[in-house]
Amino acid sequence: MKKSTAVADFTSKLRDYYILTKPEVNLLIVMATSTGFCLASPAPLRVAALVNTLCGTLLVASGTATFNQWMEREKDGRMRRTMARPLPAGRLSSREAFLFGLVLSVGGGVYLAVAVNGLSSLLAISALLSYLMVYTPLKQKTPWCTLLGAFPGAMPTLIGWAGARDHIEGQAWFLFAIVFLWQFPHFLAIALMYRQDYARAGFQMLPRDDQHSRFARVEILAFTIVLVITALLPAARVREPIYLIVTAIAGALFLYPAVKLAKSATPVMAGRVVRASVLYLPIVLAALIAEKV
Repeated sequence: MKKSTAVADFTSKLRDYYILTKPEVNLLIVMATSTGFCLASPAPLRVAALVNTLCGTLLVASGTATFNQWMEREKDGRMRRTMARPLPAGRLSSREAFLFGLVLSVGGGVYLAVAVNGLSSLLAISALLSYLMVYTPLKQKTPWCTLLGAFPGAMPTLIGWAGARDHIEGQAWFLFAIVFLWQFPHFLAIALMYRQDYARAGFQMLPRDDQHSRFARVEILAFTIVLVITALLPAARVREPIYLIVTAIAGALFLYPAVKLAKSATPVMAGRVVRASVLYLPIVLAALIAEKV
C-alpha cells in the first residue's frame, strides 16, 4: 500500500513538473522552430540536426515557462484559470520550480551551443531574457506588453533557421513576421475572454479606459487582416495555386470570427477567434513547408 502511494505521489510530482513547462505552448514552439529549420535547410533534410535544434529550443522554452510561473505564482493564485497550477496550488515549492527552471534553461542553452551552433543558443537565451525581464514584468504595467512579448514569442522561427544555416537571412524574417503578427489576435482575444480574471491579478493586458474593448477588437481585426495579407505574399512567386488556395481559405476562416468580434465583444466570440487562430497558424506553416518541397 505504501509503495503504491509513493508511486502515485511520484507520478503526480512528475505531472506537475510537466505542467510547469506549458506543453500547449511548446507545441507552437515545435511548429515554428521546425518550419524555420525546414525552410532554411538544404536538401536532404538533416534529421539529426533538426532533432538537436528542437530539443535545445524546447529545453529553453520549458525553462522560460517555468520561470514565468515562478515569477507570477502569487498572481496566478488570484485567477480562476491559473489557481490550480502547481505553484499557487502548493503542489510544488518555489525552490523546486526555480531549480527546475534553472536546469532547463541553462541545459538548453548549453545543448544548443554544443550540439547545434552558437547563434541558435544566443537567440534562445535572448528570447528567454526578453520574455522574463521585459514582457513578464510589463504585464502588470502596460498593455504594450503584448507588442514587446511578441518578439521573443516569434524567436523560435529564427532559432530554427539558425540551427540549419548558422546565420539569418531575408526569408527568415518573413517567417518571423508571420508568427509575430499572429500573436496579436491570438493573445488579445484571450485577454478579452479572461478580462476580469486578469484584472483580479493586476495584469494590464488591455487598456483600462477601453471599457467596451472597442480598441482591442479593432486591433484584433487589423492585425488579422495584415497577417492574412502577409501570409499570401509568397503566392505571387509560386506557380502552383495550392499555397494560394490553402492560405486564402485559412485566412477567410480566421477573418470571419475576427470581423464578428469587432461587432460584438462577447467571450464566446473571442473564444472563436482563439480557436480560429490555433487552426490558422499550423496550416500556414505547413503550407510554407509544402511549398518548398
